[in-house]
Amino acid sequence: MQLPSNEHNNFPLTRFESMLKTNNVLFFDSEEFEEIIQHYLENGKIALAKKATKLGLEQHPTSTNLKLFQVEMYIFEDKLDVADQLLDELYLLEPSNEEIYIQKANIFSRRDLHTDAIKLLEAALEITEDASDVLSLIGMEYLFLEDFENAKYFFMKCVEEDEQDYSALYNIIYCFEYLEQYEAAIDYLNDFLNKNPYCEVAWHQVGKQYYTLKDYNKALAAFDFAIISDDRFIGAYLEKGKVLEKLSKYSEAIESYTITLGLDDPTSFALLRIGKCYEKLGETELALQFYSKCVEEDALLDKGWIAITDYYLKNKNYKKALYFIEKALNIDSENVLYWKRYAKINTRLNLFEEAEHGYRRTLELGNYELESWLQRADILIHLGEYEACVKNLFQATEFYPENAEIEFRLAGLYYYLADDRKAEYHLKNALSFNDEFVMIIEELFPTVFVRNSVKEIIKKHKKPSI
Repeated sequence: MQLPSNEHNNFPLTRFESMLKTNNVLFFDSEEFEEIIQHYLENGKIALAKKATKLGLEQHPTSTNLKLFQVEMYIFEDKLDVADQLLDELYLLEPSNEEIYIQKANIFSRRDLHTDAIKLLEAALEITEDASDVLSLIGMEYLFLEDFENAKYFFMKCVEEDEQDYSALYNIIYCFEYLEQYEAAIDYLNDFLNKNPYCEVAWHQVGKQYYTLKDYNKALAAFDFAIISDDRFIGAYLEKGKVLEKLSKYSEAIESYTITLGLDDPTSFALLRIGKCYEKLGETELALQFYSKCVEEDALLDKGWIAITDYYLKNKNYKKALYFIEKALNIDSENVLYWKRYAKINTRLNLFEEAEHGYRRTLELGNYELESWLQRADILIHLGEYEACVKNLFQATEFYPENAEIEFRLAGLYYYLADDRKAEYHLKNALSFNDEFVMIIEELFPTVFVRNSVKEIIKKHKKPSI
């Protein structure tokens, strides 16, 4: 009788996982353990990688490579002192092992000692056979130091070693962008494209630089080349759509965004932009359909809910606008942009208590724009909540001292509260800061404005017109 083939069990990973399930101890050579551990690390299965490292060292206690994996586990668990000590022991055994330098540099980096990390990586560079990885690590350390020129230099050296290292290429462009060297970025990318004319990533980045420089026609050409290089490159279609919007070519932008929907799962960004384009074209029903699809795809994308709400706001359909902003708030009650619109819509609907609540939540969530303080103040005045309004305005003065709009309101409030001394103090302050806002007294506190004593103070302090 022929026995079933056991060939698949010879694969180290399969055998290892079978061993874990059965508790039978199987033997693996050290290279097989390294392969297994690397697989788990690349797939984010840290617990299994740790277990494989432990079992590997039990079978091969002198393996330097397995001990280096153990160092990696210690660093991941933030056991830096233990990792450091083990590296020192390994260094005495293998002083020319580049990975020891790299992991030691990793520990320095974790401790924010980036200059020391760079020195070790430069030492590793002298002995490594894979310069591109070490050059990339040096570049990252310079990024941590915010030394973008040196970071850029080392990432460029990395790309010279390996032109397929798109991660390094992205980092080079990041440095150019941070330094606002957009033309230099284009020159670098054009040189790169002379050697790699069908690199969709480089064309995509060229397009983004031209987009930043507002040279939309050149940006469009670059994104078209990216698509020619890879007709399934979703990022290029999305960026092309953005450019077409800037050129007011909304129908073409819709086409570009729509292609992405067929290439992969729909993105909320594409659905939102299609809705915006339809709205610009006056196709309101289609715009609303895509806004709805956008929030169905990603209910946490505030731009989707805001687009629907703002559409109804613009069309003065405040009840519909309120309906959608309340739905948004049920999903994310900590969103300042939602509360600002909630307050604004309720003001339009003359629901002043709800509007005041909206502005109060806006302020509580850290949105300290002057408008938020003043709008809340005006609603509190309307509601007759004068003491609360005074408190609100004094809080505003912490962020906006010597502000005439605040001081005129405080003056009017103190007159209403029959504290003429404080009222006059704030009225004089307001007039000295900017007397053009005196109409605030007239509009918000009409009974105060007609007082002779108030008129005298205004007349005395009003700057003569030139």
